[in-house]
Amino acid sequence: MKYSYFPKSCAVILGLCASAAGFSQHRTANEEFTMALTGDSIITRKLSVYDEPDYLQLIELVRSADVAFTNLEMLFHDYEPYPMAESGGTYMRGDPELAHELRWAGIDLVSRANNHSGDYGTLGLQLTTKYVEEAGLVHAGVGMSLAEAREAKFLETPKARVALISLASSFSDHMRAGRSRDNVPARPGLNPLRYKTTYLLPDASYQDLKKTGDALGEFTDQDGEPTGTKEDAPDEMEIFGRNFARGDEARIQMVANEDDVAEIAAVVSNASRLADFTIVTIHAHEDAGTRDSTPEFLTLFARAMIEAGADVFVGHGPHALRGIEIYQGKPILYSLGDFLFQNETLARLPSENYERYDLDENAHIADFNDARYKNDTKGFPAIPEIWEAVVAVPTFRNRELTELALYPISLGYGQPPQVRGRPLMADSELGEKIIGDLQRLSKPFGTDISWRRGVGYVELNNND
Repeated sequence: MKYSYFPKSCAVILGLCASAAGFSQHRTANEEFTMALTGDSIITRKLSVYDEPDYLQLIELVRSADVAFTNLEMLFHDYEPYPMAESGGTYMRGDPELAHELRWAGIDLVSRANNHSGDYGTLGLQLTTKYVEEAGLVHAGVGMSLAEAREAKFLETPKARVALISLASSFSDHMRAGRSRDNVPARPGLNPLRYKTTYLLPDASYQDLKKTGDALGEFTDQDGEPTGTKEDAPDEMEIFGRNFARGDEARIQMVANEDDVAEIAAVVSNASRLADFTIVTIHAHEDAGTRDSTPEFLTLFARAMIEAGADVFVGHGPHALRGIEIYQGKPILYSLGDFLFQNETLARLPSENYERYDLDENAHIADFNDARYKNDTKGFPAIPEIWEAVVAVPTFRNRELTELALYPISLGYGQPPQVRGRPLMADSELGEKIIGDLQRLSKPFGTDISWRRGVGYVELNNND
């Protein structure tokens, strides 16, 4: 005999009781759904202790969205792992409790694939996973194998199911996840998008370089066997560890690895059929000549991900804003800059960082910062745009993009290291400047952005 767990009255008029109680599966078709999308987060200090109005206003913006995202460019551990011989630059590490600070700020989703994913090896990656999950953050982009690093991760919300696929084109090669074969364990690491770089040269320059290579023995190995230039490819050669080819003009060509693109697109296609919204996010330092420029291979890749089923494409990595494109009605945000940039208040650094600047045993973090940035006169502290960004808030109805708002934020350019790096809403003057930069950077993609009441808005009617 089967027993009903509904009260008898409800069992008789189940539909009425269910309606009265508000029981229904979520539906996005007739609901508005918002996202708060941010760039890189390098967090080394608590967030929850501050109460400036412009700061709390920003936190409320993030919290009020149906889902909020950032790139976690940070590892969490208590120095159990040893540092790898090669890092993504500065060796990134924060106190494990800081994962909860991100949740306090309203973040739900974090990407993990970036050039710092493997700074502290496999154990650093595993410990970060532990602390991120304990904080309740959904994360993607790393794993104990390439398959796990590639896969989408899902967030359940009352309104919609959201998929996140995270990858990086900028990383040290030891950080790249691998496959198992011949019963050899898979390599833990990040989800990679590899690419081939070719330096194109006009014929005269190409011939001069080839002669130089010949003179230095670059085209023969230690046994005198030919290497470098292939006879069946006379217009291309590998020399000095780089690939060169003839071209009409001198330029750098980057082409994404076809296998990586196909594998990632398959994951996106699968996720898009299992979720209401699919976000693809990439950590890419590569540029087209300047920090705020977008390389062609990244544009082609982003469009391919939209074609595969992504609803949003989010870029980060250059620590600066890049342009915005609306492709097939979907937003491509090539870089949102920084959300948290607290890389100067790390607790410890390994010897390799100090050795790079000939700093002795009496040097500490502040000395490293002064040497690296020449007392704030070069590098990140000296570039205003590093400390200027936006929080992008797309709004969807019927899964269609109906609004894309851009809230300008300031991370404290000109403030001392212990202050800068935490975001506040930008004032009107700086905010207009930030949106003006985005207007300029987005023009090549045919995107128009207006400035209204302290917020930037992508003009969707002009960018379909």
